[in-house]
Formats: sequence, C-alpha cells, structure tokens
Amino acid sequence: MSTVLAIETSCDETAVAIVKNRQICSSVVASQIPVHRQYGGVVPEIASRQHVETINNCLEKALQDAQLEWASIDGIAATCAPGLVGALLVGLTAAKTLAIVHRKPFVGVHHLEGHIYATYLSEPSLQPPFLCLLVSGGHTSLIYVKDCGVYETLGETRDDAAGEAFDKVARLLNLGYPGGPVIDQLAQVGNPQAYPLPEGNVGLPGGGYHPYDSSFSGLKTAVLRLVQKLQQESQSLPVNDIVASFQESVARSLTRRAIACALDYGLDTIAIGGGVAANSGLRKHLQIAAEQRNLRVLFPPLKFCTDNAAMIACAAADHLNRGHTSPLTLGVQSRLPIPEVMQLYQTSQ
Repeated sequence: MSTVLAIETSCDETAVAIVKNRQICSSVVASQIPVHRQYGGVVPEIASRQHVETINNCLEKALQDAQLEWASIDGIAATCAPGLVGALLVGLTAAKTLAIVHRKPFVGVHHLEGHIYATYLSEPSLQPPFLCLLVSGGHTSLIYVKDCGVYETLGETRDDAAGEAFDKVARLLNLGYPGGPVIDQLAQVGNPQAYPLPEGNVGLPGGGYHPYDSSFSGLKTAVLRLVQKLQQESQSLPVNDIVASFQESVARSLTRRAIACALDYGLDTIAIGGGVAANSGLRKHLQIAAEQRNLRVLFPPLKFCTDNAAMIACAAADHLNRGHTSPLTLGVQSRLPIPEVMQLYQTSQ
C-alpha cells in the first residue's frame, strides 16, 4: 500500500495528513472557526488567506508527527473539488509544488470521496459494495459505493443541505456558528416531541414522493414560523424544545431514506460521512433502525466526521495503488458530481 501525504483546504480547515495502509501516521487540522464565527459563516476570501498563512506550519508538523522523510512518501494528494475555489487553489498549488520538487506522483481527490473513505480509517477491512449517507454543511447525498472511483448517487437534497439547515436554525435562534454542535448539545435537554415539524418530502410529477431525495428548506421555514408564533405568545422561547424537535425531524428524515435505500438495493452496510455524522440524534436513530432490520451502520470517529486530510490521503492511496494519478494541469472545480470522479485521473495500468 502507498504512503500518501494529503492536503485538504476545500473550506475553512487547513489540514495535512500522512496515511499508510489505511493507518494514520499523522493528522493535523487547523480550524478557522474562531475567525469566521464573528461573521456567522465562512467568508471565502478570509478562508483563502488563512490557508496561505497556515499551510506551511501544518505541513511541517505532519511530517514531524509521522517521523518520516520525503523519501518515504509515495505520492502527494490534495482536494481539488468541490469546494471554495480560492481555498482549493491554495492546497492544490502546494501539493503540485511538493510533487514537482520531490518528484512524486500527484493525486487530485474529490472531497466527497474523501468523506466516504473516512469510514475506512476506523474500518480498514470494509469493502464495497455499501451505501454511504453523506451529510455535511454543503452536501446531503445517498451514494451507492460500488468500487474505488465508481459511485452512483441514489438520493440528494433538492435545496439546503442538512448541515446548512442546522446553521440557519442556529442563526435564527441566535445560537452562534457553527450551529450543529450547539443544537446537538441543547437538544439533549429538550423534548423532541414538543413540536411536530415536517420531514420535507419531495413530490414526483406523477404523484407520490421520491423515496430517497430530501428537502430541508421547508423545515427551516417551519421553524421560523414556529418561533414567530411562540414569540407572539410569550416573552421567552423554549429553545431546547425547539432545537430538539428540529433535530428529531432531520434525524428521522435521513434515517428513513437511508434505511429504505439500503434495503431496496440489497446493501447490508451503511457508512455515514460528513460533519452531521457527529450528530447524536442521527446516530441514535440510525443505530436503532439498522439493528431492527439487521443492517450494519458505521460511523467514523468524531474527529474524522468534519473536514480532515486523513480521509483525503486514504482515498488518494487507494487510487495510487490502482495506478490512478492526476496530471499537473488539473484545476479546481467548485462543483463536480461524484459519479464523474474518474475524470480527475489518468491510468497507468
């Protein structure tokens, strides 16, 4: 198996990691949350500048922690899509430069493929096929994982991603940024049955609902109307009950779709990826539902739910082992459907 150094700068974490045989040699993550919190969300230009200022220190620490020299590194990887263009360019340029200087093959990695591979870091024996429920601030998808680089999107959000909905509801309730962790914490002491909120079904032209697609904009609006109604009736808001009811709706919606999709496609394993995979409500719902239907559900460790470079290195190593490398002319893309991931590579085999 290849030893890969990878860089992840798709949004607001500057991350560098070294992975060998699906084992982590080092993983460094420099978060920008304190910088962006005052703005209530990520400011792309500020994120890019922070990456430039931080990346060299992260590279140095990753090599020191792994106690490896450049001669032990088989390839250099970086996230190239999707993400914030300016932020992606910082990591991609650094990775290409290192590949040229140290004469190593370069591998561009799809960010969502990285989240799929996060599960391999804790379950190195996992093999396709399986279903991945990917839930983050920018993405909510059900992905049929057939092989390395071979994916089919079976369901996705039609509007807001699940993590985006958490941030917007937190902003509505003045809970700060990011919204996911604080909502999860407050929901622990709230009543999830206090307020019935919609799951956001997606209608089909011929009638009925899409079995796997989701929608969260209606849920966000329902929370807004609930807050406005409660504010008219009382001076204080039952915030804990509101967020518990909101979280319950999201978890119930995602669980129902993931379980149905796995059963319909004959898949006995569901791997969860993305920042919302850290949510305790979603974990509880999925584990209970999976046990009832004899399905296996896998969650990566909390530190690998959010953006990190270890998952990128893991994916890159698998591609490199199969003879997949990327040209140094590869650019960044703000959007790229995961079924098109193989366009990032040229094959030597």
